[in-house]
Amino acid sequence: MKICITCSAGGHLVESLQIASTIKTHEIFYFTFFVEHLRETLRKYKTYFTINPRRNPIKFLKVIYDSFKVLMGEKPKVIISTGAGVTIPICILGKLLFRTKVVYVDCSAQAYKPSYTGKIVYWFADLFFVQWKHMVKRYGEKAMYGGLLI
Repeated sequence: MKICITCSAGGHLVESLQIASTIKTHEIFYFTFFVEHLRETLRKYKTYFTINPRRNPIKFLKVIYDSFKVLMGEKPKVIISTGAGVTIPICILGKLLFRTKVVYVDCSAQAYKPSYTGKIVYWFADLFFVQWKHMVKRYGEKAMYGGLLI
């Protein structure tokens, strides 16, 4: 099975690498925005880079286009996301156009309020995990407590 892991750099990437390390029998590829150090960090995975949209609507259109191209070429069965914004288009397009299963793991830094990305991807996710027990109530009945990744 082919799995797309999508995340932003920094803490989101660290958490996604924790998840990737547990996946032994499936093909994994990454979709993220380009930061120079990621070439080395993700060297053992096929990786597709886009730009960091930084909540800029014009840049976000480029991420949507890149997401569609990656989905067309790779056709993953599952998309796993740890956030943030760069992951929204690939999760939504994957779910709506390709019927891809979406698994979202809200960042452990979100200890008190729902994340911007989480609030959007919640509606498209097949599985939605939070890393703090009390955050289940903040999101709703679909959210499940999964424990801390780090």
